[in-house]
Amino acid sequence: MYSTTVSTDFVAQHYLTVPNPGPEGVPHSHHFEIEVTFRGPELNEYDYLVDIDDAEAALSEVADRYRDELLNDRRAFEGSNPSVERFARVVFERVADVVTDGTVTELAVTVWEDDTAAATYDASV
Repeated sequence: MYSTTVSTDFVAQHYLTVPNPGPEGVPHSHHFEIEVTFRGPELNEYDYLVDIDDAEAALSEVADRYRDELLNDRRAFEGSNPSVERFARVVFERVADVVTDGTVTELAVTVWEDDTAAATYDASV
């Protein structure tokens, strides 16, 4: 199985909307780092699993969409708690919609909200 990973980072804000979230219920910033790993058993005719330029462009679009934004105000989080787990799923869905190389069979998105806490969403594509 081959894998190719791209990453980016940016600052965004959120607040949790669950009952009794403590200090996380107040708007605050995180320096998010996002890693996207593409996996597949075969390479394409150019010996790529995925075109890294396409993958980086998709991730850059995600970063531009959420950089310096309050996640709670974005449509992707409407009606949801903007947890780091939810954020990983939101990024997964966006990247999977844009990067559609036929050799990619699995995608994993890890969102780090600080140096010690991260969440991953992975699935077949």
